[in-house]
Amino acid sequence: MKLGLASLCSFCYVNSIMLDKLFNFWSKDIGIDLGTANTLVYVRGKGIIIDEPSIVAINQKTGQILAIGQEARKMVGRTPGYIVVSKPLVAGVVSDFEVTEQMLKYFIDKAQEKSFSLIPRPRVVIGIPAGVTEVEKRAVEDAAHNAGAREVFLIEEPMAAAIGARLPVQDAAANLIIDMGGGTTDVAVISMGGVVASRSLRVAGDKLTSDISQFMRDEHNVLIGDSTAENIKLAVGSAYPLEEELKVQVRGRDLLTGLPKELTITSEEIRKAMHRSVHSIILAVKSTIEETPPELIADLLNRSIFLAGGGGLLRGFSELISHETKLPVKVVDDPMTAVVRGCGMVLEHLDSLKSVLVWTAKEAYI
Repeated sequence: MKLGLASLCSFCYVNSIMLDKLFNFWSKDIGIDLGTANTLVYVRGKGIIIDEPSIVAINQKTGQILAIGQEARKMVGRTPGYIVVSKPLVAGVVSDFEVTEQMLKYFIDKAQEKSFSLIPRPRVVIGIPAGVTEVEKRAVEDAAHNAGAREVFLIEEPMAAAIGARLPVQDAAANLIIDMGGGTTDVAVISMGGVVASRSLRVAGDKLTSDISQFMRDEHNVLIGDSTAENIKLAVGSAYPLEEELKVQVRGRDLLTGLPKELTITSEEIRKAMHRSVHSIILAVKSTIEETPPELIADLLNRSIFLAGGGGLLRGFSELISHETKLPVKVVDDPMTAVVRGCGMVLEHLDSLKSVLVWTAKEAYI
């Protein structure tokens, strides 16, 4: 009887492994860069298929979600008061669990929309900011499970960005990467598949945009919207003096008269507006280098600092970092997609890269 029970258990175990492998073969596994500003989705075997804003339009009278992503962006500034367009993630972490869950479900369903109905639910790898709390990790994990994921794996965004940039993260040598997104900037020194030293601060692209809006109000008595401030940042924003400074025409509302007003803004003014926030990122980079073990410091002298995320597109940012740290700085190829490409590469090589994943306390206990 005991032998029969043991044989049955062994048979069930082998069958479960075979079934799991079959599911893994057929499922359309997904990598997600769940950003404060934008969500990017990578499907195994296809590449990046979704790049949409992380925003949701909600009818506050009924609680109904009216639109997500690009469709919600079209509603910004054009809706009645009871329809609110909001971001369910703040500084890279979940601020509204139910809305985040619905947004994730929308993106997962969209990535799977042409799949055969019997294909199993996907495994999902999601990038999270470095240094998030256990509660914040579980919030992302639970939201993804509820949104339709079969298995959920978490990876810190600087690690994902480094893998996406094809840095040798598993070598016994230091790689320093700065991932500046919309809500957070992560600075990390990576060696042997782990983060050796890191800083995560809630100062990134959205804060720079906010700085510009505040500067226009304080210095010019002109009120502008977030989209106008973002356009100014893209047009003339810089972190370091330019060989030829730029100008842009800006339209807003004069706070003194209440009437429309047009004025010319220079790149020097915008650099001044963003200075405090940019300087805080530089301090985080220096602090991370100071925390790096002496054995790895020599590697940083021989290698570049790598810059990923939206920060890679800010004029003069790499030059400023190089000037302040006395180290060479390189912007990774296609910096905006580095994190989601890293999530995708983990999916494609899950067995060999499983060590770089972040485990929640519950998973670690199991």
